[in-house]
Amino acid sequence: MQTIYQSEVYADLNPTWHEEDSPWKARQVEAILRKNAIAFDKACEVGCGTGEILFNLAKAFPAVRFHGYEISPHAYQRAKYKEADKVTFSLGDFTTEGPSDYDLLVIADVIEHVEDYIAFIKALRGKGRYKVFHIPLDLSVQSLLRGWPITKLRENVGHLHYFFKETALATLADCGYRVIDHAYTASRLELPDQALSSRLMRLPRRLCFSLNPDLTVRVLGGYSLMVLAE
Repeated sequence: MQTIYQSEVYADLNPTWHEEDSPWKARQVEAILRKNAIAFDKACEVGCGTGEILFNLAKAFPAVRFHGYEISPHAYQRAKYKEADKVTFSLGDFTTEGPSDYDLLVIADVIEHVEDYIAFIKALRGKGRYKVFHIPLDLSVQSLLRGWPITKLRENVGHLHYFFKETALATLADCGYRVIDHAYTASRLELPDQALSSRLMRLPRRLCFSLNPDLTVRVLGGYSLMVLAE
């Protein structure tokens, strides 16, 4: 499945590489870091795409040096073209690199794309103190009843694995991580350019979420999980 990223297949299906989502994602990463008073000087994003999350994080944390790793030559070239003094990029598999001393790793919407995601998560554990994972919660009652939302995620954006909150957290624990904090992010409510069905569901999701967040996410979906771990 990695060939879709190393070839032009993913770029043809997703020509923007979801750059329009990056400011929102960076704000979610910033929020959980500031909430937990995480201090860091060197950060790396694994699976950084075209680098836009890092550029947005660099605005929020101007004293920090950021580096991104990406396996797609297409996305890497777009990121490399924009490289700046404190935001740099490498083409390659971060898990095969030697020891690293990053204070923070960001893994945003990545593990669901990786064939052996357990081995991938375990390989990251010793490469930085803190990790921020952003994990889409694709499994919900409505997505299972309709079926096609999950098959479309597989066909169009390469999701191979599907999570709800408890399985996402259990996976990190099984891989040796200690979860410091976690929070829902309203991906289908707040990201730009959502489908009509998602726009129609915004109000029901908001109302139900205010009453019972866990039940709303499990039944209606539309949310992702931000996790701070070490």
